[in-house]
Amino acid sequence: MVAYGLGDAGTGLAATVLGFYLFPFFTCAAGLPALIAGSLFTVIKVWDAINDPLIGWMSDHTRSRWGPRLPWMLGAALPLGISLAAMWWVPEGSVSERTIYYVVMAILLMTTYTSVNLPYAALSTELTPDTAIRTRLNAARFTGSIIAGLSGLVVGAVVLSNGSEGYLVMGRITGSVAATATLACCWGLAPFAKRAQRPSGDSEPVLQQLGRIRSNPRFLMVLGLYLLLWFALQLMQVVALMWLVQVIHVPSGIATWILLPFQISALVGLQVWSLVSNRRGRLVALRWGGGIWIAACLLSMLFSPLAAGISGLGLAPLIGLILLVGFGASTAYLIPWSLLPDAIDADPSHPAGMYTAWMVLVQKLIIGLSMSLFGGLLALTGYISSQECNSALTFIEQPATALLAIRLCMGLIPAVMVALGLVLMRRWPDRGAHLQYP
Repeated sequence: MVAYGLGDAGTGLAATVLGFYLFPFFTCAAGLPALIAGSLFTVIKVWDAINDPLIGWMSDHTRSRWGPRLPWMLGAALPLGISLAAMWWVPEGSVSERTIYYVVMAILLMTTYTSVNLPYAALSTELTPDTAIRTRLNAARFTGSIIAGLSGLVVGAVVLSNGSEGYLVMGRITGSVAATATLACCWGLAPFAKRAQRPSGDSEPVLQQLGRIRSNPRFLMVLGLYLLLWFALQLMQVVALMWLVQVIHVPSGIATWILLPFQISALVGLQVWSLVSNRRGRLVALRWGGGIWIAACLLSMLFSPLAAGISGLGLAPLIGLILLVGFGASTAYLIPWSLLPDAIDADPSHPAGMYTAWMVLVQKLIIGLSMSLFGGLLALTGYISSQECNSALTFIEQPATALLAIRLCMGLIPAVMVALGLVLMRRWPDRGAHLQYP
């Protein structure tokens, strides 16, 4: 469990710092307009999606004494760390030249990210057929991910007072941790990966894969749930720092620390929902956690700006709200991935790499599109990017329309996405997990 938990520490750390800090970095330290920043997110996610089926297919067809997954993770560990560090450098030159640099680095980073994360995710199905153990594996996975993400936020809170230089220091530290954690996971899982279930290895054209997916209703339900929950989660992560600084008027130096309760409560929630899943069922955990998440989103949208100079106990309501968001949102980490092996088992060929790749591919395409729309929405509502950056994000008086857009992205839109996910899963048969494939 410990070794498996380390596997998502590197990619989870990368996802957390990218999710919370990359948009503020683009619009503050790198000086890019909001529209370009949103478009860069689209490039990142679209390329990340495009390489998923290819790497998933190649992973399914890899042959080695350690199984098909570990060679990919091992080979991509160091490039992942290097490209993650390089993503936070601000090169000299015009906006166009900096944009080109970030496009190239995004392609390198997302290629190595997928080469680690996709084969690793497929292992949760292949290491054991036991549903309870799979749930524990996914709990260990996201425990490692959240702890690593929490460490990334701590690093960010400490070093980002230096603005652009602080972002580069954060990149070097998180890149080193990501590479080391991935290598440690490969070492720990090697004996178990040798005995794990292997994919059939049959070559399957894309159209045939799509037919297989359409014929698996359980996978379609899991895919829909994953899209909705992660759309909500990633949108909140991208907008969180902007919401704190520009809307709630939290000083930037304090705002980076206020992000920490989210990760802490998500870590606690992960253990709670794992326990609830094993005792009461995964759908019960989803309904309870989703209800808390929706309530917290709506409160976030209505939360009033803080009075000038407020500190200490005056921040307690805000911190309590952040804790509530993280506790409910932790279901997005656990539930879709704990349900995915059931959908894979409904297919007699058990092509875990293929299903994992398509699940992540569609999710990344939707998230990439949503981030582009988010950047466009900010641009249309008059959001003002910083020309200089002395901390993680510089406060600038924003138009009322931009503040409303940020509130909607932090509150109403995520709440609607989570509610749709709960509606979608009403027909999931949580008991008797292994259905026959039609």
